[in-house]
Amino acid sequence: MRGAYFKESFWTTDITSTLGYDTLLQHMNDGRKNCKEFEDFLKERAAIEERYGKDLVNLTKKKSCGQTEINTLKRALDAFKQQIDNIGQCHIQLAQTLREEAKRMEEFRERQKAERKKIETIMDSIHKQRQLQYKRTVDSKKMYEQRCREKDEAEMNVSRCNKNNMNQKQQDKIYAKLAHSKVTAEDADKTYQQNINQLDKVREEWQKEHIMACMFFENQEWDRINYYRNAVWTHVNQLSQQCVVVDGICEEVRKTLEGCIIEKDIEHFTEGHKTGDKPPAPIPYENFYNNVRSTTPVIRRAPLQSASMVPDDPAYAAVGGFSAYQ
Repeated sequence: MRGAYFKESFWTTDITSTLGYDTLLQHMNDGRKNCKEFEDFLKERAAIEERYGKDLVNLTKKKSCGQTEINTLKRALDAFKQQIDNIGQCHIQLAQTLREEAKRMEEFRERQKAERKKIETIMDSIHKQRQLQYKRTVDSKKMYEQRCREKDEAEMNVSRCNKNNMNQKQQDKIYAKLAHSKVTAEDADKTYQQNINQLDKVREEWQKEHIMACMFFENQEWDRINYYRNAVWTHVNQLSQQCVVVDGICEEVRKTLEGCIIEKDIEHFTEGHKTGDKPPAPIPYENFYNNVRSTTPVIRRAPLQSASMVPDDPAYAAVGGFSAYQ
């Protein structure tokens, strides 16, 4: 069981006070502001998602990724770039979805504002009427009390007149004033009572309207909190779904990478680019002087060589650390 309702909790004992109503109205305006803040949050998040998505799409178009790779690894990298593009498109789509959610929040907020405006107009009118009638009642009460005092004063004058010797003219004047004061006092009394009755009618009408306004505000607040809660719930569901979609996209990349077989890629490259299956033959040593044909003996200074480094050739003789051509 609920223990507190708006219609039971926002009253004051002062008939002219609007404190309870003003408190409710401030709370409703704060609720509308909170909805606007979430709406702006969704719009900003949408802008971020759109920028991120477009950056991912542009990245796949402008930047190379394994451009010279071949065979199964190339197919995996091509799939990787395509799926990154798909992720970018998902973020762009999410941005559009978030803008639609922000638009729905805006429509809800404006609808509640328009509905509440009707109640506020009625309450403003009844408050003015109540204030005006209360002022009339207070003024009529003051007038009534003033006329009563005047009548009492006139009666006292008549009493004094009877005790004192006054001429007939003075007595007639005092009695006439008494008669007039009685009439004005009775008129003031009637006016005062009429204003009291009218104020009571206004008070009853105001209380009825105040109860209706409280019930309306409470229903609106119920709807607002429920809508706000569901909007946030929807938002996080959209983000979760985005993660599921992105995970599915990444799974496609993982599948292509599972199909990347290192042996096949190496074999594919080897078969497509092989240049021969025989290595080069050893390069033989060629003595420069064996190719020289000269009639004049030439003596050449050569570096010291160990016995194992001197060629087995009769044309050479080691003399004093020099090799001389014989």
